[in-house]
Amino acid sequence: MPKLLYISLMRLPTEKAHGLQIMENCDAFAGTGCEVTLWVARRWNTPELRTMRDPFAYYGLRPSFTIHRIPCIDIFPLFPPDGPGARLAFYLLLLSYAFVSAFLLLFTRADIYYSRDEFILALLTRMKAKRKIAYEAHLFAPAGRGARLQRFVSSRAGSVIAITERLREDLIAEREADRARAIVAHDGFRRERFAELPSQAEARRKSVLPEDAFVVGYLGRLQMIGLDKGLGGVVEALAAVSGAHLLLVGGPEDMVESLRARWLELGLDADRFIYAGHVSPREVVNYLRMMDVCAMTHPAATQFAFYTSPLKLFEYMAAGRAIVASDLPAWSDVVRDGETALLVPPEDSVAWAKAIERLRDDAGLRGQLGKRARERALAHYTWEARAKKILAHIRSA
Repeated sequence: MPKLLYISLMRLPTEKAHGLQIMENCDAFAGTGCEVTLWVARRWNTPELRTMRDPFAYYGLRPSFTIHRIPCIDIFPLFPPDGPGARLAFYLLLLSYAFVSAFLLLFTRADIYYSRDEFILALLTRMKAKRKIAYEAHLFAPAGRGARLQRFVSSRAGSVIAITERLREDLIAEREADRARAIVAHDGFRRERFAELPSQAEARRKSVLPEDAFVVGYLGRLQMIGLDKGLGGVVEALAAVSGAHLLLVGGPEDMVESLRARWLELGLDADRFIYAGHVSPREVVNYLRMMDVCAMTHPAATQFAFYTSPLKLFEYMAAGRAIVASDLPAWSDVVRDGETALLVPPEDSVAWAKAIERLRDDAGLRGQLGKRARERALAHYTWEARAKKILAHIRSA
């Protein structure tokens, strides 16, 4: 049984998508027969998540792997999130975590050392055999120290796993990754979570939504690394779509309130703007099934256009919902316009309104898009299939 050590600086649990992604991947690696250990930082959590003692229960997973919390210095609660002290807190956290991890790695043996944190991977390349190190890349660092660190890691890791094709090609061309050692593995979903889907009526039964409401929904955080994910465009579009409800599941709250204010400025009915807040992964399926249309609104910023593989896309597909998404290269090999989604120009509220109206007026099309998207997701984008692909690549590389 191969031993896989996944090392991450994250809070656990976390409201952010990377926490779900890492936990699901560890579970999938364990499901293929690996003995998996996850190292995370022993950090202060948010007041809401501090009460969640069992990460497996929070993410709806069986305890299929071991979690170790690594001591570190975390002073983030002492500073405003966007203040100058936050940078100091981050570097203190990173360096203390790396120091303790380095010490523990002297006495730790694994067949695969896996991470998406470049600083930790740079440390690993100096301590462990190259063939045992796997780098999962989620960003392309454009310049400066970040680019140099990414080049160092990409050129020295035994395996490089990129989440989009463009990211793989750029790591090869500009970060010296070996083409034979680099693959693409999109994100995915867990089959068991989406095995038995409630009907829309069942899902809405305990909500404030009328059973016959037409609902456009969005799942997840409204920003990523400081970049707005474009929900304002959907609010503008829905001003031209009579009778539509907007259901938001995620946050942060200040951005939601800004969207609510714009909704009201446009003269839209306050009761049709519904904010569910942050929900646990176990509740996600029910909220997705409440929706008629799932929106993926990313603007054409470089990170979104080329380097993002959103978890929400695969969960939308697995839930069998009709999807309207920005037409961007990052997921052009996942969904096709008119077949598994409607793809529209990003930040074009008129085009978004027309696509949403088309789906509002054609329940048959909604059903066909959702059915085909679910079939494609089940065939290609489960975490289990992803884990098998990555492990096969690591062995061959």
